[in-house]
Amino acid sequence: MSEKASATATAATRSPLAGLDRAIEQATSHLLDLQREKGYWWAELESNVTITAEHVFLRHILGIPDEVELRKIASFLLEQQRADGTWANWYDGPSDLSTTIEAYLALKMARVLPDAPEMRKAREYILARGGIEKARVFTKIWFAMMGQWDWKGVPVLPAEFVLLPSRFPISIYSFGCWARQTIVPMAIIMDASPVVPLPRWARIDELFANGRENADLSIRPAKTSWQARGFLFLDRLLCWHEALPVKPLRRWALTRAERWILERQEADGSWGGIQPPWVYSLIALKSRGYGHDHPVMQKGLSGFYGTSGFAIETEDSFRLQSCLSPVWDTALAMLALQEAGLPEDHPATVKAGNWLLDEQIFTGGDWQVRCSVRPGGWAFEFANDGYPDTDDTAVVMMALLGTRLDPQRKQHALRRGAKWLVAMQSGNGGWGAFDRNNVQTWTRHIPFCDFGEVIDPPSADVSAHVIECLGRIGHRRGDRVLNRALKYLHREQEPDGAWYGRWGVNLTYGTGAALMALDAVGESKDAEPVRRAAQWLLAHQNEDGGWGERIEGYKDPTWRGKGPSTPSQTAWALLGLIAAGLIDHPSTHRGIAYLIGTQQGSGGWDEPHFTGAGFPIDFMINYHLYRDVFPLMALGRYRRTLQEAPCES
Repeated sequence: MSEKASATATAATRSPLAGLDRAIEQATSHLLDLQREKGYWWAELESNVTITAEHVFLRHILGIPDEVELRKIASFLLEQQRADGTWANWYDGPSDLSTTIEAYLALKMARVLPDAPEMRKAREYILARGGIEKARVFTKIWFAMMGQWDWKGVPVLPAEFVLLPSRFPISIYSFGCWARQTIVPMAIIMDASPVVPLPRWARIDELFANGRENADLSIRPAKTSWQARGFLFLDRLLCWHEALPVKPLRRWALTRAERWILERQEADGSWGGIQPPWVYSLIALKSRGYGHDHPVMQKGLSGFYGTSGFAIETEDSFRLQSCLSPVWDTALAMLALQEAGLPEDHPATVKAGNWLLDEQIFTGGDWQVRCSVRPGGWAFEFANDGYPDTDDTAVVMMALLGTRLDPQRKQHALRRGAKWLVAMQSGNGGWGAFDRNNVQTWTRHIPFCDFGEVIDPPSADVSAHVIECLGRIGHRRGDRVLNRALKYLHREQEPDGAWYGRWGVNLTYGTGAALMALDAVGESKDAEPVRRAAQWLLAHQNEDGGWGERIEGYKDPTWRGKGPSTPSQTAWALLGLIAAGLIDHPSTHRGIAYLIGTQQGSGGWDEPHFTGAGFPIDFMINYHLYRDVFPLMALGRYRRTLQEAPCES
């Protein structure tokens, strides 16, 4: 802990308000400075280097290399390489084999010499861990498309799979939206099995531990389970099917998949607003004969660039984001500013509120396969009209509630949003992010699924945000929807009092969200679930007054609730403690002191750690606005609650 933070902590212990007003004022000014001209907030969504490395692969496969961009990508990749020659999936995380392999190939394609020290160290790590043969399935698929892996060494995905009806026990709608958007173009790619060979100097024969000619092409189970072994047997049967000279439904399946893809391209050229289905859809369409001059392809390629594109380019560097988060960032920024005391008619939040109203989605999407209600939600990105999500919708609605906007338009938006949210409730009482009742866990055991989550079951954190939203618009116990939701949330509480964080790291995120939800619907602060959760937060506070949780805790229980303090995780814990009624508790004061003491001169905070989750462990996110919005939200709510009930404990 710095001397400044230590001194501030001491002062804050004596007087909870010491330095608070100034910290809120500086943080408010900083956040207002970050607002974009059109009214929204939008900061970088940082992930790992595979997103950028795969852009190199995509350009090669499509036949549109860019040497200037390639040199900038090489510069970025080398900047991100660690001292041991590897790349990780998050800041200060363990080395990742597949990520390192993909970065190595991208550098070699950028003509970084294999005997360079950076390449030698990476290669030593790769070979020590078994080489390409030990990489995940989708890394092997990329390499197969470039002639660096045999197509026989990847699982089978028959194109006929896309023909199975949604009511069938198995279909593309058994998967989460991000997975089904990947599966459909992948069905076309697997049928075509394209190979666009690399030049000899870019080949990576040196990454085969026992030589390319001795490569082990066997398919490994996705999980260590009997279901995974069963699917492995099915994969062998499908290999036999693929070898048949005549497949009567194949042409129909490919045509159906092509049409499915074309119908789902977004206004910005992407598919689903995320990188994986986007790049695979472009490759699939190329396999179907679409040239670079086709409008769909042109739109898809140009979407990576521009003022609202996924690319971040400087004079010397180029990197891609996996996704964009302007709607999410804007709603969170508005909530933080409201907690800080900005009036409901402040020009900044009014402008942001009107922008959010324009982003509400009134068109249909895949979610309607299992939910027939009229549209009315919000999505995460600038353009993702086919896939609104419940998390964004709940947070946007809460932000709109505290903003003075055209009354008729605002009420219409809130009514439509609330009806959509209620209809999206799953059978167990909770909410998934994008789909209703997307809970078929067998999909996790398919050989393709050795990376990330492939279904979208209800989660405690998303459900908590929806419950909090419903509470703010007047729902209370006795309401059927809310009663079912609260039963779900109580069931999800873990034995030690914490709640799991699916989309944020981890128990601190889930627990803070759950406590705010229970407070919003009038749950007693003396209720046993509230007391247990608050005690869990108190027990996991760090000595410096903050809270932190390492990503490894998703799998390693020894890291459960433990890790270096971060501004966003500290804020989540504080918001939870305040909701639990511990406003005047010494731990709360120490947490506030930590935030004040670590605030930078700009009014913001520094946070290199990844506290967001795409797929826990496999794909982690550093939302660059989290470091600014959540601390301000916590400081503002702390001050407001103290002023309303200064003696409450």
